[in-house]
Amino acid sequence: MIRFYFHPTPNPAKIALFLEETGLPFEAIPVDTSKGEQHTPQFRAINPNGKVPAIVDTEGPGGKEARVFDSTAILLYLAEKTGKLLGSPQDKPELLSWLLFLASGLGPFSGQAVHFQFAAPEGLDYAVNRYRREAERHYQVLNDHLEGQTYIVGETYSIADISAWGWLDRASRVLKGADDPLAAFPNLRRLFETVDARPAVARARAVGKDHAFKRVNDEETRRALFPSNFPPAA
Repeated sequence: MIRFYFHPTPNPAKIALFLEETGLPFEAIPVDTSKGEQHTPQFRAINPNGKVPAIVDTEGPGGKEARVFDSTAILLYLAEKTGKLLGSPQDKPELLSWLLFLASGLGPFSGQAVHFQFAAPEGLDYAVNRYRREAERHYQVLNDHLEGQTYIVGETYSIADISAWGWLDRASRVLKGADDPLAAFPNLRRLFETVDARPAVARARAVGKDHAFKRVNDEETRRALFPSNFPPAA
């Protein structure tokens, strides 16, 4: 059994999709990051970095319980555990390269672009420009790579495509104000639509829908989501 700690945001969505694609038994455990539940000692014992997603595999290596945190680490762990969505052995170098491209580039720059366009104070034009343009640059790199091929790695759907889908789903926020945010990236649009049409996506989107996550963006939320912006508690 996989205990899956999540909030309905892009990185946890990737893990929800993998779990639904593979049919791996899991228990979804909500972590309301707007309430600061990611900072509790209980959750920090699972992810010391205080972020979602995280999992606990009750049947880990050697039959022992194992924790895994960070969405890319979880995708790799679960793909290797199940033997699914890894591509061929010959694909491994490309798979690792594109997974880390997404983990260290497209994802973080997309997240910062969203932050500075929606959450940061007005007047930080340099930061808005920096992160949005870098997100667009990463979009272009992946768009160019996808020319003439359906999936990111090899000939089959893999965890690389799942990883990209998680953030491409938020393109309208990354490229705030764009009427059609993927219009300039037709290969990315095709990839996103190919993945998004899979039946498992609807099931992944439904994970946690029965939980009332906090939606109010108040002082508690800002302190919970961006604790480094505030002085430490006395």
